Amino acid sequence: MSTTPPSESAPTGLRQAPGELPAHDGAFGWLRALGPRGRHAFAGAFGGYALDSYDYFTLPLSMVALSAYFGLDSGQTGLFTTVTLVVSAIGGAVAGVVADRVGRVRALMITVITYAVFTVACGFAPDYETLLVFRALQGLGFGGEWAVGAILVAEYASARHRGRTLGAVQSSWAVGWALAAVVYTLVFSFVGADLAWRVMFWTGALPALLVVWLRRRVHDAPAAVAAREQDPARGSFAAIFRPGRAGAPGLLRTTVFAGLLSTGVQGGYYTLATWVPTYLKSERGLSVVGTGGYLTFLISGAFLGYLTGGHLSDRLGRRANIWLFALLSAVCVLAYANIPQGADTLLLVLGFPLGFCMSAIFSGFGSYLSELYPTAVRGTGQGFTYNTGRAVGAVFPTLVGFLADSWGVGGALVFGAIGYGLAALALLGLPETRGKELT
Repeated sequence: MSTTPPSESAPTGLRQAPGELPAHDGAFGWLRALGPRGRHAFAGAFGGYALDSYDYFTLPLSMVALSAYFGLDSGQTGLFTTVTLVVSAIGGAVAGVVADRVGRVRALMITVITYAVFTVACGFAPDYETLLVFRALQGLGFGGEWAVGAILVAEYASARHRGRTLGAVQSSWAVGWALAAVVYTLVFSFVGADLAWRVMFWTGALPALLVVWLRRRVHDAPAAVAAREQDPARGSFAAIFRPGRAGAPGLLRTTVFAGLLSTGVQGGYYTLATWVPTYLKSERGLSVVGTGGYLTFLISGAFLGYLTGGHLSDRLGRRANIWLFALLSAVCVLAYANIPQGADTLLLVLGFPLGFCMSAIFSGFGSYLSELYPTAVRGTGQGFTYNTGRAVGAVFPTLVGFLADSWGVGGALVFGAIGYGLAALALLGLPETRGKELT
């Protein structure tokens, strides 16, 4: 199966090619500027990441039912998330290398199939240990999808629009999250809890349908294919850890600080994504439907945050956007975790800015990490740094789980704010890349 399109003019994000549409203004100028093939790539990456999100959130939303079914404590349930994210680091790093060596689209299909198969397998798990293993294997596909999809789209997008284009791709995470919340509300309202969590995992088969469409309609950016295939160092781990020498700048510094940046942002994010549903049910006493209502505010804020953060990333710069929302996210986490009992209306309202800020900080990631690495090792560098951040950041949800018994879930959520502080510090070692052409 070939992922290289026939030889005809098509837009690429590497340079303004003859076949590329001029940069457009307006709310959807970034989408028109992608051209037909770029829009197909955008749709494939958007759908893949939305379904990646859907499969991920089947676990946090089912956490209370799982805990009751298997008789688990908070530490054991937190371990589900940690194992998923740690193994996703392996999956993401491998997927990045595969993307550099055999192409973005092929790697994207492999990741989608992997997370779909093992999400469904989770629904058949007879015991805690088996479910833990299946969830870990699901992480192999989960880890690779975002990095590969983001690179695929980044190589079509123009430098002027890359931030908002990748922010729009990132917004699909909120779409998948919302879909999972809707399905959760329906399933747990009509099916007994002992079976409902299994049904949630079985619905994870949906992404397999996307693979058929990807195979037929989506292709790698032609200029990126040419640049990658001409470089013998493509897909090399050694290259992203090579220190700089006189006249030959290396990528070691970039890889270290990008990994720290990713660790901080994802440590904060996954702390909230994993434990907020449990916090709402166990400490705020909300029903299934009530939890869904509160999550609606959180997810709505997340969706708009992704889109807004993408625009600000192009206007303010990659670093300024991340700095701004690291600060705001830390403030929102502390406020959300300390709302007094009985102030449920305030809890509802604050969910919107919390979701907005913790998502807007992600919007610049796709463009920023893509711009930090050359084409031949873009998948390797982005896949490694983003998913190493996932793995190390995964310690945060587990810490919350073990501290929840003594501190309460709300009190333990403050660890999320520490992650955002680490992200702000990591930016001191990274350059600004706004407006950079991908080469």
